[in-house]
Amino acid sequence: MVNVAVIGYGIVGSGVVELISRNRTSISRKTGDEIFVKKILDIREFPGDINQEMFTRDPQDIYNDASIGIVVETIGGVKAAYEFTRRAFETGRHVVTSNKELVAAHGPELLDMAAEKGLSYLFEGSVGGGIPIIRPLNQCLAANEIKGISGILNGTTNFILSKMKNEGEDFATALKFAQENGYAEANPSADIEGHDACRKIAILSSIAYGEFVDCRNIHTEGITGISTDDMEYASAMDCVIKLVAMSRRAGKMIMARVSPVLIKKNHSLANVEDVFNAIVVSGDAIGDAMFYGRGAGKFPTASAVVADIIDIVNHVSRCEKGTWEKKPYNNVIDIGEYVTAFYVRTSVRNSVEAKRFISEVFKGVEFIRLNKPGYDDDLVFITQPCKEKDFYPKVDKLKGIGSIRNVLSVIRFGDGFTNGN
Repeated sequence: MVNVAVIGYGIVGSGVVELISRNRTSISRKTGDEIFVKKILDIREFPGDINQEMFTRDPQDIYNDASIGIVVETIGGVKAAYEFTRRAFETGRHVVTSNKELVAAHGPELLDMAAEKGLSYLFEGSVGGGIPIIRPLNQCLAANEIKGISGILNGTTNFILSKMKNEGEDFATALKFAQENGYAEANPSADIEGHDACRKIAILSSIAYGEFVDCRNIHTEGITGISTDDMEYASAMDCVIKLVAMSRRAGKMIMARVSPVLIKKNHSLANVEDVFNAIVVSGDAIGDAMFYGRGAGKFPTASAVVADIIDIVNHVSRCEKGTWEKKPYNNVIDIGEYVTAFYVRTSVRNSVEAKRFISEVFKGVEFIRLNKPGYDDDLVFITQPCKEKDFYPKVDKLKGIGSIRNVLSVIRFGDGFTNGN
């Protein structure tokens, strides 16, 4: 019999407890052992909950119980989760988590500590929710040199962008709908500003390249500046707009970025809609492999957490020993060195003069027109691929020209990293 303690009885934690109970028979067949949740740590009260006898507010009730072999951390955040995880290792427990923020911040240290203690630290649920991606990277694709990763890693932003594209809703309306229907938090900033996707691509990159990629060094933009007008222009160019997180090995350095991008409708990520996520891994042997599914939610994420528990039970004598080398320097290339093409939408007073000036500043641009009412004052153009550090000074020049009222939108064109534009 294997006893588990769950720290945090929120959406994911309660899902883990329910899934272990509901699927106990099938889990036992897969492990040859029975798995039980013995303790649930949470400072809140849950009157009438069927698991009432398992609840405690005292962490020592877990750490002083020698029968508990696995701790599941699902409280989120960093500070308390970090202390709980360290304490679990110090007292000889394996740890499973879905906490992307903790793994992104302290992954190297916690992996090293687990290895030193002969324990496992598993976090399949921290990146793809119910999509298996970490285990395939560590096992199924282990023979490959991973060249790059790109993906739609946040279901909330993908839902909002899908609603804007398909129903013509503006950003604020789409966000409100997402909140009312449980697809977005009351405070959605981590999602809509790109931070959630940034943490996930940092974790995936650290696994893929075997060295720690600090999320604080990854250039990150969200979707708050995307408008329905941008969606219209994207459609006219046979494109869609997606929030894409991406990374690529570049010699001894790593390229990584999170931002909205315009991608062609035949791109492998273009038709990933609503709350679904997709991750494309490019390996030297396999080429491109795509992983697709629901990236968040109670049971999809709980499924990944319980799978990690099963993996520990099945391989208790072969603990995961993965570690991430921590470089003594910033191993992420500065965003200014990246080369890409840009979509730029401006509002103009005189389109003839504006076109002339834009063509002088940006050589070889392509202008895009919408033959629809309400777009007469817009002037949209696509640049040639250029370094980002050379692009933005040119954009600044446009802002001081009389024939141009304003620069309304700037969006990168194509993912530019892994599998084409």
